[in-house]
Amino acid sequence: MDHGKTGCQAPPERSILCINNCGFFGSAATMNMCSKCHKDMILKQEHAKLAASSFDNIVNGSSNSNGNETVVATGVDVQNAVEPNTISVQPSCASGSGESLEAKPKEGPNRCSTCKKRVGLTGFKCRCGNLFCTSHRYSDKHDCPFDYRTVARDVITKANPVVKAEKLDKI
Repeated sequence: MDHGKTGCQAPPERSILCINNCGFFGSAATMNMCSKCHKDMILKQEHAKLAASSFDNIVNGSSNSNGNETVVATGVDVQNAVEPNTISVQPSCASGSGESLEAKPKEGPNRCSTCKKRVGLTGFKCRCGNLFCTSHRYSDKHDCPFDYRTVARDVITKANPVVKAEKLDKI
């Protein structure tokens, strides 16, 4: 059969197994690896480049982040993959590290600002900034200092600008 006229490709003369011995067939386009092994190799190469560039940044002292930094360096070999090595680096400058290591004080349970009842996740936040239970959630129930009237007026005036038509000459 003539494959040139039909547009079909000729079948390969011999199937090639993946060079990582995973049991699947490889191709010359993926360096005699199956698609999964080839994808894994490309990912490892990208991680190695990223790790090398971040390691160079740390060695040169041009790192922008504060605190502990973890660098993962991986070596990539087509025949067998090298296990990743993890290196933990502490920055030598101590400026600003005291505030980041300090723990935030744990907040207590959410409570209604009026009756101090626990509201948990069902609390209602008012526009005045306080948290209320179901019975005190309305502005008239908790003496809300927020001025809803002026806010509504401002919203209406912004939404509806004044339109004045030009005066026409009367005949």
